[in-house]
Amino acid sequence: MRITNEQNDIASVLVSEEEIRARVAEIGAALTEEYQDKMPLVVCVLKGASFFYTDLCRAMKCHLFMDFIAVSSYGAEARSSGVVRIIKDLDTSITGRHVIIVEDIIDSGLTLKHLTELLSSRKPLSIKTVSLLDKQARHDPELAADVTGFNIPDEFVVGYGLDYASFYRNLPYIGVLKREAYEN
Repeated sequence: MRITNEQNDIASVLVSEEEIRARVAEIGAALTEEYQDKMPLVVCVLKGASFFYTDLCRAMKCHLFMDFIAVSSYGAEARSSGVVRIIKDLDTSITGRHVIIVEDIIDSGLTLKHLTELLSSRKPLSIKTVSLLDKQARHDPELAADVTGFNIPDEFVVGYGLDYASFYRNLPYIGVLKREAYEN
């Protein structure tokens, strides 16, 4: 088992806890206004989006339903493999419903593209995609989320739900992971 001092593995804080809190409140307020009378189904892409998803759902001041989907495109790697596997599907039918997909980060954009296509085939009324982070330099602009919390540089980031090999999820901020933490 790897023993690490997680704080020492962080090269820099990219997005602070306070910045995250403020941006989540802004996004929540905008979604509240848009979905006030629509009772959306808010879908968390596990596990990385779990912190963002929970805070975002609390920030939305309207009736909503919650569900979870688990996918894998990274494994224990620092870059997406490009192969998206569904590990846990939704428990709820989305036919005829407004759906909000909540993702942690857009890297290659392939996971969100795959999920959007999959869920669109189930005939929802609408799908909106929301991502906390977007590495715009890593993907085609057409693969961006509808709503983005923060655009970030092409760095390997962890914290606030994002991990490397199951470590660092519980950091309250988004930090750049030192190369030696994932290259060894």
